[in-house]
Amino acid sequence: MSERIRVVAAAILQGGRVLCALRSPTMSTPDRWELPGGKVEPGESDARALVREIREELGVDIEVGGHIGTSVHGRIELVAYVARLRAGVPRPTEHAEVRWVGPDALHTLQWAPADVPLLGPLRDTVSAEGTP
Repeated sequence: MSERIRVVAAAILQGGRVLCALRSPTMSTPDRWELPGGKVEPGESDARALVREIREELGVDIEVGGHIGTSVHGRIELVAYVARLRAGVPRPTEHAEVRWVGPDALHTLQWAPADVPLLGPLRDTVSAEGTP
């Protein structure tokens, strides 16, 4: 059996919504939504990988918070964390689009398979964010 690939994802929260990214037609699993992020390099912590990947993909700096959940899909082990914007405005460089989505609209998007098991915990996290 081949080794799992550890991938980290950021649930970037702002104003009771989460930033979702649409995979471009040139990416694997095209035209599906995901939480942005990427592969953890050898010797790299999850938080460091997430900061690096989000800077590369969206051109923003984030602060990584608590763990939301983990999903395994094939060889991919997807680990999601809460994140907050520290600087910048998210702009897609690899994705076709980014969109701020409220908790009640998460189910309306066509998600990448690895992200689907995280939708329940993600919805709860985003809902709690919007609660005063």
